[in-house]
Amino acid sequence: MNALRPWRYFILLGGIIVAGCAVGPDYQRPATALPAQYNESASATEQDTVAVTRDWWKLFNDATLNELMEKALQNNADVQLAVARMEEADAALRATGAALFPEIDLGASGTRSRSSVLAATPLPPGTPVIRKNIRATVGTAFELDFWGKLRRASEAARAQVLASRYAKDTVELTLAGLIVQSYLSLRALDAQIILSRNTLSNRQAALTLTQHRADGGIASELDVQLAEGARAVIAAQIIDLEQQRALAQHQLAFLSGSFDLKVSENDLRQLPVPPLPPPGLPSSLLESRPDVRQAEAQLIAANAKIGVAKAAYFPSISLTGNYGGESKALSDLFKPGAKIWSTGIGLNLPIFDAGRISAQVDQARAQQKQAIASYQRSLQNAFKDVNDALVTVRQTTAGEVELEARQRAAEKALALSEIRYKAGYSAYLEVLDAQRTLNEASLALVRNRQARLSATVDLFKAIGGGWSDI
Repeated sequence: MNALRPWRYFILLGGIIVAGCAVGPDYQRPATALPAQYNESASATEQDTVAVTRDWWKLFNDATLNELMEKALQNNADVQLAVARMEEADAALRATGAALFPEIDLGASGTRSRSSVLAATPLPPGTPVIRKNIRATVGTAFELDFWGKLRRASEAARAQVLASRYAKDTVELTLAGLIVQSYLSLRALDAQIILSRNTLSNRQAALTLTQHRADGGIASELDVQLAEGARAVIAAQIIDLEQQRALAQHQLAFLSGSFDLKVSENDLRQLPVPPLPPPGLPSSLLESRPDVRQAEAQLIAANAKIGVAKAAYFPSISLTGNYGGESKALSDLFKPGAKIWSTGIGLNLPIFDAGRISAQVDQARAQQKQAIASYQRSLQNAFKDVNDALVTVRQTTAGEVELEARQRAAEKALALSEIRYKAGYSAYLEVLDAQRTLNEASLALVRNRQARLSATVDLFKAIGGGWSDI
């Protein structure tokens, strides 16, 4: 029974550890001065309210986009780097948490030695010249966490794990936004190419008609050259758009990690417009944004590190213990007479360090202040991003109505100018001007639709990926 007393001693001290205090400040979320709701929040009559999940890109109902997103989340190097950092933080947490428990080691040794019979101090009579010694012990060394240094370190490590996971979510959200924006750019170029090809076909027909009229003496050679110039302008426009499309496809290939990517042509105007957030969406929703959560997790870690630094002011207390057997023969190692044990306690208290500990505490507090500022800045940036995206969506939606009216007017003006030209009431320059106006109006409408869809993507990113009905 006496041999068990050291272990009871450790259990008692372990209970003291659990009841011990933890120096340093407990975390409290900093107050923010953000409004309760967004300044640019939509009114209840502007759109239907629906819930949006984290895979918000599926709202575009495009199988190609969904496939690109799946490949990107698997193959993108930035995502893989974020995953590796998350695994590193998990391992660091396990290592920090292990310090809260005793470390138990098994030790074994065997020696065989010969003593000199010619030494200055001769061996006692009957002492063998050659001796053997076998030893086996189970030992432990354990620092008592009276002041909470290890618990604060574990708290900081847990926060760093969360920060790494939120960092991964931020990378994925950013990547998703880049993928969708690049895809919208590609589809916008597709729409412009389709419109330009139709325009080229019309201008080729106009050139043929003008040539026939010139051959019949109705039109002049000037009209023919003007028609040819107008056709060449659109042909060059198509070449430029096709070049831009190839570059956009290369960007998508890079982001998705599929460098043999080939995206078939489609029209941006076929994509649906995703819904906007419901009216009265609270600004507190920003707290679920991954970069904001990451900033807060880093603040929690910095706050806990103050306790780690302050614990150095107090004495560190450690326990050591060994239990086992020692004998000259292996067969006697575990007999009662061979038992050995030892216990010990150590205390280390800093007396003079020339201000080193105080400087480390001040450093930890300064790092906490930096983390507070970073957290508040991330909230403020997020709030601004949401307001910017909301106003852009609203303005591009209103602008689309006017651009559609402009396109309809340009189509009618072109039709009237062609009638007037064929009837001999106007010169061909009037037709060219109407053609140019319609081309510009059509392309502007496509670009505005791209800007409108891009603004919804920015809104999803700004809010953190989605929202629920409220």
